[in-house]
Amino acid sequence: MMARSKLKIAILISGRGSNLQSLIDHFGPVITGSPIEIVLVLSNRPDAFGLERAKKAGIPSLAIDHKAYPDRAAFDAAMDQAIRASGAEMVVLAGFLRLLTDGFIAGWRDKLVNIHPALLPSFKGLHTHARALEAGVRFHGCTVHYVRPEMDTGPIIAQAALPVRPDDTEESLGRRVLEAEHRLFPLALRLIAEGKVRVENERAIVDDAAFAGGVLFNPMGS
Repeated sequence: MMARSKLKIAILISGRGSNLQSLIDHFGPVITGSPIEIVLVLSNRPDAFGLERAKKAGIPSLAIDHKAYPDRAAFDAAMDQAIRASGAEMVVLAGFLRLLTDGFIAGWRDKLVNIHPALLPSFKGLHTHARALEAGVRFHGCTVHYVRPEMDTGPIIAQAALPVRPDDTEESLGRRVLEAEHRLFPLALRLIAEGKVRVENERAIVDDAAFAGGVLFNPMGS
């Protein structure tokens, strides 16, 4: 039986790259037996610290400044060209703070993945932790999903939930959600790379054997 080839991914970032670092720790060049190869880290901001993380790990990195392009379509076209030139088979959004055009999203349909700091479909958009506290929800968390043109929609691959504490602030809740993101994102990408996720009728179906008890977990220590 032939071994499955590694899934080649490009990771898009805009800032410090904490989720990128988690993915490097799980799938970077020095990790043996990784089902994923990170072939490119791309940022729309030349000063993004995540680019330094990629360089330190020996991963090809590139800055394409969105300010240098007349519109979103031109910027997305430049990104698309660079991503395809890298040999990437999937695009991963890890704190990429630009809205993508419908054309870019269509070109990577079911091969474009995002992580959102809330339990979708609740709390789409920004300031998710403050809004969760204001709403008085008992559980909050994060979601890995395939991207669709409407913001923060698309088939949900996996979610991590944690209880909201009575004394939580936006900052304390955000820290714990970020810790959950660092666990969930590599897990979801590994499932994809191992062929355990498929999309049917706009739902992401996960192999039952991959998640005993379902795709929801409560991180230890929360």
